[in-house]
Amino acid sequence: MATKTHPEASASLLRFDATVLHDPVEATAREWLETDGCGGYASSTVVACPTRRYHGWLVAPVPAGGRRHVFLARIDEVVHGPDGEVALSCARWPDAVAPRGDLLQAAFALAPHPTFTYEAGDLVVRREILMLRGRHAVLVRYSVEGGGPAGVELDLRPLLACRDADHLTFANPHADPTLHPLPDGVRVQPYPALPAVALTWSADGTRVEAAPTWYRRVFYPVEQERGFDAVEDHFSPCRLRLPLREGAPVVVAASVDGPVADPRAAFAAEEQRRRARAAGVATVRDRLALAADDFLFRAPGGRLAVCAGYPWFGEWGRDTFIALPGLTLARGDVDACTEVLAGALPFLRRGLLPNVYGTSPDDSHYGSVDAALWFARAVFLWGEASGQRERLRREFLPALSEIADCYADGSAGLGIGLTADGLLRAGAPDLNPTWMDAQTESGPVTPRHGCAVELNGLFYALLAGVADLWRQHGDKARARRYADLARSCKQAFVRRFWLADDGYLADCVHEDGGVDRAVRPNMVLAAALPESPLSRAQRKAVVEKARAELLTPKGLRTLSPRDPAYVPRYAGGPRERDSAYHQGTVWPWLLGFFIEAALRAQAPSRKLCAELRALWTPLEPELGRAGLQHVSAVFDGDPPHRRGRTIAQAWYSGERLRSPPLLEQAEKGR
Repeated sequence: MATKTHPEASASLLRFDATVLHDPVEATAREWLETDGCGGYASSTVVACPTRRYHGWLVAPVPAGGRRHVFLARIDEVVHGPDGEVALSCARWPDAVAPRGDLLQAAFALAPHPTFTYEAGDLVVRREILMLRGRHAVLVRYSVEGGGPAGVELDLRPLLACRDADHLTFANPHADPTLHPLPDGVRVQPYPALPAVALTWSADGTRVEAAPTWYRRVFYPVEQERGFDAVEDHFSPCRLRLPLREGAPVVVAASVDGPVADPRAAFAAEEQRRRARAAGVATVRDRLALAADDFLFRAPGGRLAVCAGYPWFGEWGRDTFIALPGLTLARGDVDACTEVLAGALPFLRRGLLPNVYGTSPDDSHYGSVDAALWFARAVFLWGEASGQRERLRREFLPALSEIADCYADGSAGLGIGLTADGLLRAGAPDLNPTWMDAQTESGPVTPRHGCAVELNGLFYALLAGVADLWRQHGDKARARRYADLARSCKQAFVRRFWLADDGYLADCVHEDGGVDRAVRPNMVLAAALPESPLSRAQRKAVVEKARAELLTPKGLRTLSPRDPAYVPRYAGGPRERDSAYHQGTVWPWLLGFFIEAALRAQAPSRKLCAELRALWTPLEPELGRAGLQHVSAVFDGDPPHRRGRTIAQAWYSGERLRSPPLLEQAEKGR
């Protein structure tokens, strides 16, 4: 048997061999992600067997409404070689797995782009997938070792879904199979309401067969586990037959923003860019910094934005402004932070920023109280990092003042206003606009209407920060107004939230005097802020309470297990998962705020910093599990803390990147 060679390891951050790839459970539990920098992505498992409706090799937002659609689901691939047919593909059906290309797969490497290596006798075939940065286009490069002088023939069937990523599609007579010729390619537009898919290739002698057919009953087991419909059909408009010889790779491109004119050159240029970026990457921190770019993208019109997570989230205001300091400032990218913050200003409406961004303010959803408050925190952190005091005053101070004014006078909506003693109240029995916003048909699962602890911590920080900025710029009257509001908020915060008998903060207080004593991580968010109503001793008590009842190896629980309402597992259908979402489920991103609160609670020592730094260690193996180079959004509250939900979450990556500089600064200044 010929000696097999594999792609060079120098740029490879993660790779798997047959031990993982031939284990169906392990292989399909690991998912790769490619992003295009303009809102689209490609994703599947390490054996290229789709298990979710969100998997696809070309998933991109459509111009109308900006919703992501799955265009190219995958390519069904067969190699015709000297010893017969070799199927590279792997797919699930309700009663079978076929073909079984996974059984021939010898290796998978993640970087500089997903690379799949197959071995069949003396034949070695590789598939490499990458997305072009700044375009809705995916490139697939095939190469071969062996096959003799004549080489082999690739028999490819592009499988199209052409549907909203949140839904499924089925065989129907309306899909237009017409192939429109392109130079070295074809264009097909199954549905007139959606963009056409352009297929181009680099191989001379390619033959195209117009052989439309439907692949019926593709099965997605993860969707079934999540309680959703799990079977759909894919449309294949044609068959491509490409010659493939050793030393002469071929590249196939699929795009929805015009054809890729020279796929081979485009692949080479993007690959070179990737390798340059990956040079010198060694530590977990390096890997996370490299992967952070997955979340930054250009929205319609060129605005720089943050994707909340993959595979199903889009641009969410709360997630954006929690994640932004870590995704940008912690990597030394002040310009990117500036651009995201400035791009948010046109979306400010009556003091609110969108919870879910649309293509414009008019089609955005303004259902979040805290998005604007997290924006304010991000602005203060940016101002400190950038030193751009004049721009802060000119461009951002009016926005910060508008937020403070609209929240204080009640003009923002969402039940927002001030209590008689100066606390921020928001929401209603049927409206929960905090981050714990899961709802079922019965209403909010975690009702927090009234005065929520983290909202008031953020509101106090906003008022104190705005007062200080106006003071710096010589407007004593405005400074005094915001300082008075801050003083009232601070006094009321300590008086009404602090539970002196137990030494922690209430999660929510009500205007009628009622107090929600549930032990939740929201008190940690309030205790972590630089500007806080709490004393150092009170911060320390909050940290110790959270350490005792909320801290796990994977992050902080959303509710103490001592609470009767605690739900130990995040599992089941939509209702069951929503009922557990903030009722005990662990969220890794909260570790960043726990660490920050601990640093502010006492004089930092080298020992303390080492202990806090070690809190991230149990999460490091997760970078090689669900979402490769990323960490799952949530974990079960009870051991063994099984992972769940999205495979990549912006605010985890942001907080994981923001934490080391905080610890380093604390060590230097101790």
